Amino acid sequence: MRRPLALMNALLVTLAALAAGLGAAPEATAASAHRPVILVHGYNADPGVWGGLDGALKAAGYRDDEVFRWGYDTHQSVNEVLAGRFASYVDDVRRQTGAAQVDIVAHSFGSLPTRWYAKFGGGSTVAHWVSLGGPNHGTSIAWGCALWDQACRDMTPGSWVQKQLAAGDETPGPVAYATFWSNCDEVINPDDSVPLTGAANHPAGCLDHNALLSDAGVHRNVLAFLGG
Repeated sequence: MRRPLALMNALLVTLAALAAGLGAAPEATAASAHRPVILVHGYNADPGVWGGLDGALKAAGYRDDEVFRWGYDTHQSVNEVLAGRFASYVDDVRRQTGAAQVDIVAHSFGSLPTRWYAKFGGGSTVAHWVSLGGPNHGTSIAWGCALWDQACRDMTPGSWVQKQLAAGDETPGPVAYATFWSNCDEVINPDDSVPLTGAANHPAGCLDHNALLSDAGVHRNVLAFLGG
């Protein structure tokens, strides 16, 4: 009888170990998951500009199904068209991933429709909002195309859109806001248009406007902010 009992005990130990392993798997999966990140390009650009930051996110452990790139017509009105379309895109991402909230990283003009969304109705679904060289208080360069382009009019200093975004709290709700700005930005004038009251405002040094997309230091700081 000793041998059958020994075999039975060994079998019970093996089954217990398997059960413990199965119980641990969901915890490991949950720990490796990230909140979905939506990358939003700027004026006259497309989702292809995000190769650098996308690669940095993947190197940090983000999966393909956790990083999204929103493409849109950059000549449309911030409040009348783009913010609503972005809201629909956020809803689609949340349905696909099952996430309650998303993180947003926007470059340049992309900062305006995403910020409008976060301020006027979408704040509960946004955990972190990041602006890389955004015309958050307007840029004088936009006067050059304001005559024929609504997006340019929205980017001009003192525009109706700018006034609405600046009214009251610039960084409302539970959203964590961050900006990255360059003192050599040839597109955002003045340079201090980017920082927002209540945000974590990061000077990125002397970088061209589009270099904010590819700079390794900016990538590290964005990743640290999203992980906070």
